[in-house]
Amino acid sequence: MSIFSRLTDIIQSNLNSLLDRAEEPEKLIRLIIQEMEDTLIEVRSSTVKIIAEKKEIERRVADLRRERDEWERKAEIALTHNREDLAKECLLAKSKIAEQADTLTEQLIHVEAALAKANDDLGRLQAKLTDAKTREKALAARAQTAANRVKVRSTLHDERINEALQRFEQVERNLDELEGRVESYDLGRARNLTEEIAELEATHKVEGELAALKARIAARRGS
Repeated sequence: MSIFSRLTDIIQSNLNSLLDRAEEPEKLIRLIIQEMEDTLIEVRSSTVKIIAEKKEIERRVADLRRERDEWERKAEIALTHNREDLAKECLLAKSKIAEQADTLTEQLIHVEAALAKANDDLGRLQAKLTDAKTREKALAARAQTAANRVKVRSTLHDERINEALQRFEQVERNLDELEGRVESYDLGRARNLTEEIAELEATHKVEGELAALKARIAARRGS
């Protein structure tokens, strides 16, 4: 899968925009990093060739300039021996060599400009790659943090539910005990009006607590 079509795409890319649109940002960032690293290798390889070409041109220009100076020296020798005809030929040869040197010098200027651009591209590409690797670490950290938060919340939720259920069971046991005590008092004798009212009040209070506890548990489960 290719994320970019050329080096310019990488340099001008907006990683935030790419990752925002991605369904799987972690997978996309890995692909981006791989493509950037491959492109970095290619650019460095081409830069090596440009440097070699620059050195070769510089060497040829230096040789031509030495040859140019040598023809000028020969022209001077010819004149000192009253051979103007030979001096002209030497100067003509010097002129041709100088033209070749000038042509190569212009070529050298273009090569140096290409090398400067390649160096600039390398720097910007390396910065993009560093940024992408930082994003990869950040995404991994966010994913781990999210997983830990889910785990912690799940654990806390389970503990709260268990605690609520235990309280609920305790209330039921208390209610059973209270009802048992009331029933034990009624064995063998009739209850008077005061006792019946007290029983109703106690039962009403416990049932109210039970209803409130059920409501809290239902609310927590719903959240």
